Amino acid sequence: MTFPRARKGRLGYDIDEVEDFLEDARRAYTAESPDVSVVTADTIRTTAFTMRKGGYSATHVDAALERLEDAFAARERERRIALEGDESWYASARETAQEILDRVVRPKGKKFQRVTVLTLGYSVADVDGFSDRIAGYFQSGEPLTPEDVRTVAFRPQRGGYREAQVDYLLDTVTRVMLAVR
Repeated sequence: MTFPRARKGRLGYDIDEVEDFLEDARRAYTAESPDVSVVTADTIRTTAFTMRKGGYSATHVDAALERLEDAFAARERERRIALEGDESWYASARETAQEILDRVVRPKGKKFQRVTVLTLGYSVADVDGFSDRIAGYFQSGEPLTPEDVRTVAFRPQRGGYREAQVDYLLDTVTRVMLAVR
């Protein structure tokens, strides 16, 4: 057994799905040619498993996936630097960081599209507050870790920010943070 199981009566990640994904990740990590790999740092970050009683502990699997994502990101960075060179790699990361910064320094309440007042989105105040932390990280090196970005949670709000946009930005922030480690 790769991970501890969820406590009795609790839901955990489907064991077969987790094991299949980890096997795919092992094959991808050891593949000679990165072009044939279907598993990347991005796919690891966005992977989801079915919840089942008696499944693997979500906390343990999530922690392992974060370490796996870090390892894949480092390997992807090394391969791209070997192909393109340091300057090109960091120029691309800087360009993406600037796009993020341009978004998060927009006026409060206007950083992302809003959903209708009949629909739940992310709390505008919560997202704006976290956006300030992201801006501080990129502008002046204030402390922020990939773990902070991966685990941030926003309260729901009618008429709040469109979740897909915010989630995409958070994924991009994580990608940039891992790219320049």
